[in-house]
Amino acid sequence: MKIEQLIQNYREFKTIHFKEYEKLFEKLVHRGQSPKTFFIGCSDSRVVPDLITGAKPGDLFIFRNIGNFVPPFKPDNDFHATASAIEYAVSVLEVHDIVIVGHSHCGACASLFKELPDSLELVHTKTWLRLGYPAKEEAIQEVGEEDKELLLRTTERLNVVVQLANLLTYPAVKRRVEEGRLFLHGWYYKIESGEIEYFDEESESFKPIAL
Repeated sequence: MKIEQLIQNYREFKTIHFKEYEKLFEKLVHRGQSPKTFFIGCSDSRVVPDLITGAKPGDLFIFRNIGNFVPPFKPDNDFHATASAIEYAVSVLEVHDIVIVGHSHCGACASLFKELPDSLELVHTKTWLRLGYPAKEEAIQEVGEEDKELLLRTTERLNVVVQLANLLTYPAVKRRVEEGRLFLHGWYYKIESGEIEYFDEESESFKPIAL
């Protein structure tokens, strides 16, 4: 969608759709935000959190990045956008749930099996993708490399599990989970069908959310 279309859509929103939520926006301005769920998703343009969940303004605290990756906790003075979002959601907003949402046909997971050129234009991307290596290695061990489609779909699902484990390296997350004040969830969204699977810890497998 080009910028001209975005501007036209904004005009429609301001003149028509904004009125549907005008009172809600007024309320949110005065009371601030208090979302109960932190949604960590991929930046992929085909995955739209509000559309998938039916969330309204104020319902979700959303953070998206390449591959829905969660870097392990690293207490230094560098710039950590994902870590900062996690800390803010947990320690400031005090969300009740965190859901990590992976998806089918993920470009980041597919890139784990490609050789990206050594270039200043991709230096941060290549470093970032290292966060997906554990999922790639586990997928290869689990299903082998002959069936490429199966390998990619398995990597995408296992990536969600890996990032859930990384979440628990954050002190505030771990403490609140142990106290029963915070709950972690792993979802896998199928772009082609609109279905969502959730990670079941007991069976260590993904199961469809019942309709």
